[in-house]
Amino acid sequence: MRIGELAERTGTPRRMLRYYEEQGLLVPDRSPNGYREYCERSVDRVLQIRGLLDSGLPTRVIKQILPCLKQPRSIHVAGATPETITTLERERERMTQRIECLIRSRDAVSDYLEAVRGARRPATAGGPERPAVADYDLAVSA
Repeated sequence: MRIGELAERTGTPRRMLRYYEEQGLLVPDRSPNGYREYCERSVDRVLQIRGLLDSGLPTRVIKQILPCLKQPRSIHVAGATPETITTLERERERMTQRIECLIRSRDAVSDYLEAVRGARRPATAGGPERPAVADYDLAVSA
């Protein structure tokens, strides 16, 4: 399949597919006229890459573990080097921190919405009733 079809089937812009190729994450064949040709497995590979990028992994780490991904949700590393294990442990910790940050932010937004929608502060001397707004700090990712 050509790049346009791969882009359509994966919801990934052509420009991003070219970037994946530049980074060594995706390796298409080339037809005699120079067009990129992708096999059917490329669809799953692009979805794996996107998922890993969305989880916060940098392309340099993805490039290391892509050869170990045989199925969409499993990593099989035969003879993993201590460096690979250390890298994955560090990235897992970074993901955990991002998840905790997202949970704090989601909870703060939920609390704020609950306060705005439901709670009302009493009116001040002759003034109208006002929404109760607490001091909400949204967690910022480090």
